[in-house]
Formats: sequence, C-alpha cells, structure tokens
Amino acid sequence: MFERILLAVDGSEHSQRAAQTAANLARALKAMHLRVVSVYEAVPAYLGEPNLSQGIAAGTAGAERVLDMAEKIIGTVPAELHREVLEGPVAEAILEVAATWKSDVIVMGSRGLGRLQGALLGSNSQKVVSHAACPVLVVR
Repeated sequence: MFERILLAVDGSEHSQRAAQTAANLARALKAMHLRVVSVYEAVPAYLGEPNLSQGIAAGTAGAERVLDMAEKIIGTVPAELHREVLEGPVAEAILEVAATWKSDVIVMGSRGLGRLQGALLGSNSQKVVSHAACPVLVVR
C-alpha cells in the first residue's frame, strides 16, 4: 500500500513525532523506501559573498543535524533509508520530491519551526495537504 514513504522534518516537536510515526508505518507496512528530507530556506543572493556562502553552509549544516536527529528517532526499519537536504520554499520542495520519487504518502508535522503563519495547521503543512498528489499524514 505505502511502499514509498516521504518524511519531511524540521527538528520541531511535531516533526519528531512525525518521524516516529513514519518509522512505525514503515515497519507495519514493510515499506520499501523511506525518504527523509529537511528543507532550509534559500539564502538571498543579494547578500553577496562571503555572506551567501556562509548562509548556505549554515542552512545545510542545520538541515543535516535535523536529519541526524530524525534517523535516531526512526531507528531500524525494513525500508531502504534515504536522506536529502533541500533548499528553497519548504512546501514546494516537499511536493517536488514527492512527485519526483513517486511517494505513496507524505508524513510531516502539523506545525514546524517556521514563522507564525498558520493558525491551527502550519502553513507548509496546509500547502502540502492542498497540493499533494498522494495522501498526506499530518502528525500533531
């Protein structure tokens, strides 16, 4: 049923619970692939060097730490585990990866570490739910 699970994480409490949920789902359904992604916002080019390079390095390093945390939470799963750092608008990046990898389900937290934009459901979660071609499991 859900052989290709996409997990989007940002290090928030909701995203950590989403990681546990995705791991449980992968174990229960014996998923083939579990792709874990962390997205950082693009650094504006107008900042110039060395600020641009430093911003990209900081964004990448932060996303890698989030992925490390998610992997610890996930633990051992039967699925092949993939990890990916993405740059850009969060919801759009998640949707693009889901489409590219033909994900069967997207798992993500209901609210992340982003600005206070969504009322009950985070704005990125809301965008993904609204535009995804596959089911989305939003975890509180």
